[in-house]
Amino acid sequence: MSNEKAPSSASSSSYELSKGINGLDKVILRDARGSSAEVYLYGAHVTSWKNDHAEELLFLSSKAIFKPPKPIRGGIPICFPQFSNLGPLDSHGFARNQFWTIDDSPPPFPTSTSNKAFVDLILKPSEDDIKIWPHSFEFRLRVALGPGGDLLMTSRIRNTNIDGKPFSFTFAYHTYFSVSDISEVRVEGLETLDYLDNLQKRERFTEQGDALTFESEFDRIYLSTPTKIAILDHEKKRTIVLRKDGLPDAVVWNPWDKKAKAISDFGDDEYKYMLCVEAAAIEKPITLKPGEEWKGRLELSTVSSSYCSGQLDPKRVIQGS
Repeated sequence: MSNEKAPSSASSSSYELSKGINGLDKVILRDARGSSAEVYLYGAHVTSWKNDHAEELLFLSSKAIFKPPKPIRGGIPICFPQFSNLGPLDSHGFARNQFWTIDDSPPPFPTSTSNKAFVDLILKPSEDDIKIWPHSFEFRLRVALGPGGDLLMTSRIRNTNIDGKPFSFTFAYHTYFSVSDISEVRVEGLETLDYLDNLQKRERFTEQGDALTFESEFDRIYLSTPTKIAILDHEKKRTIVLRKDGLPDAVVWNPWDKKAKAISDFGDDEYKYMLCVEAAAIEKPITLKPGEEWKGRLELSTVSSSYCSGQLDPKRVIQGS
């Protein structure tokens, strides 16, 4: 079943709606050059992003459970209105285990888009949500494929309380990237920054390395981060560049072997093939008064690279356009 916007719309979107695992609805986006993305309506959860060579760029656990209310392990879970256990709600909030709906007539985006492959999703609180988080909101998410196969996600969250009350929230795009070998991966762009170490009771430290490398469990919230972060995968000769807007923090996580064994929906050895680098707003919660809207944008792109031979200067990737 295909669904196309009416020709009168400023930029007509084309997406395919189909059944995914366990009969859950998913949207498939395809770019003319062959890149693709899949988004489950359950959680507005991007579970796949492939380049024009059909290589999967996101990690999805082989043990992922596609059975509500369990969240999906891998891809890009959306953490809202609470990141982790930083508050009274269940870890990472409830947006990732709700059914979203397709919104074929969203309010106009302030910037025009040339992306033909996109879908707009919306979440409003259920009665159960309001019992645990007593606020009225509209969460609109656009997932798009750019002309070069880039993956773009734009969240717009509006306070629709009629009682005049503001609300505050924390947020993350909890992105699981697929990597060839975690011990061969470097993350550039977070050097010299302060971070909260989740393995040491969120004590604050300053990053000393010239790049992040991984040889044991890693769980940190980097603060006041740049708009661009690069993940260099030596073995795949590929760099993924993460650009973000409205999201000052960046979470970097790998559970390593012991933690991996303790996670039921995660393979014992899968930590070797994934890395989470998450665009987030955590340290300073976002506060919205009634009628106010917040926007948080994530753009993921890939650059072919041969890092060791010096063909890619990571500083140029970070500082360049």
